[in-house]
Amino acid sequence: MDSLTLPLDYTAIERILPHRYPFLLVDRITELEPDKRIVGIKNVTLNERYLSHQPGASPALPPTILTEAVAQVGAILILSKPENREKLIFFMGIERVRYRHPVCPGDVVEIEARVRRLRSRMGQLDGFARVGGRTVVSGTMTFALGPASTSNV
Repeated sequence: MDSLTLPLDYTAIERILPHRYPFLLVDRITELEPDKRIVGIKNVTLNERYLSHQPGASPALPPTILTEAVAQVGAILILSKPENREKLIFFMGIERVRYRHPVCPGDVVEIEARVRRLRSRMGQLDGFARVGGRTVVSGTMTFALGPASTSNV
């Protein structure tokens, strides 16, 4: 995978991220500016196993799942760089996270991650998720890069 052609579909995303169904939460990547920003899409459907169903309320995507989707889009930005393709990315934390509105089945979530700080083995990304142009979550994610294999065999 020497060059990336946008949009990246689910199969192309699987070649970048180690996640697989049902833990791969990104359906498509529509924009990618190396070392700057990325935009991805998550389509929320009624048959998603992790939708929260509370009595008297519409089913909604749990904020933790939405946060993971934002982190995965950011990980694609970092792991798409040729020098990082054989590495693993570790989610180290999230700060200033704000959940503003619920995300429901039928929503198309546009997820954007922008580089705040980028070093060879660590960095920070500002992440945003929007539905219909309205921000539903935002926060700053910290990550670290490590070798793909940590075994001493």
